[in-house]
Amino acid sequence: MDLRRLRYFVAVAEARSVGKAAERLRMAQPPLSVQIRKLEAEIGAPLFRRGTRGMDLTEAGQALMARAGEALALAADGAEAARAVASGRRGRLSVGYMFVLANAVLPRLIPELRRSVPGVDLDFVDLSASTREARLLDRSVTVALCMPAIHHPEIQVARIGAQPFMLAMPIRSPLARLGAVPMAKLQGRPLIALPPPERDPASSAVAALLRRHQIVMPIASRVETVHSAMSLVLSGEGLAILPACAKLGAPRGIVFRPLRDASDSIDIAVCWRRDSQSPLIRTFIKCAEKVVARL
Repeated sequence: MDLRRLRYFVAVAEARSVGKAAERLRMAQPPLSVQIRKLEAEIGAPLFRRGTRGMDLTEAGQALMARAGEALALAADGAEAARAVASGRRGRLSVGYMFVLANAVLPRLIPELRRSVPGVDLDFVDLSASTREARLLDRSVTVALCMPAIHHPEIQVARIGAQPFMLAMPIRSPLARLGAVPMAKLQGRPLIALPPPERDPASSAVAALLRRHQIVMPIASRVETVHSAMSLVLSGEGLAILPACAKLGAPRGIVFRPLRDASDSIDIAVCWRRDSQSPLIRTFIKCAEKVVARL
């Protein structure tokens, strides 16, 4: 049913006059009469009859009037809901995050998002190096907070910050006595490594750091998450070169030390599908930038 005709019908029913309804609608009377006749033809029954006090509703008209207000209200509500989603005031945002950023970023990011988009439903999904790309591509998450960025032709990236590398080691390690660990001290020591970048393993920031200083660290284990890396470090399996923010989630018994003569860092990035039309992505990036700037 044409919602415009339904609005005309309600105006005539409330005014009990085509002329008065036309004035209220700011239109001429003849076109309004035509629209009412077309509505009656569509329904297959007369909706009005002339009474002593103007236009009275027939039984069919009364039945339509009982539902017309609700239908128009629902249509208006639907239009407003669509505008709210399109403007980013309402909707759903599924946020993927990597464990290394959880303790440093989420406690500040979530309240920031709640303030910025109070009408939006938020979901948070833990990602690993091996799942983050797939989760974005299959739309399981709308945006992903990554370290490092994802390099894929279908994924857009916004760099929002960086974290310096530090050396994670057991507190009993002789290197823990140093305020900063010289790179030369790492030569030959076992390394607990994270997965290299999906599409370009040679671009690993840790591997590049070691190559530049001509340091060889045999890989004792390669694990999926920073959490797993710290567990193996704690057990004495090796050392790990991790972003500084990882120390916020470190278990007791692990210490972090800066690397002397090494200013290398790893990017923090927001990643999303290039074809995503969600207006919430820009809001998320602004909130994430604000939070990461305070790390």
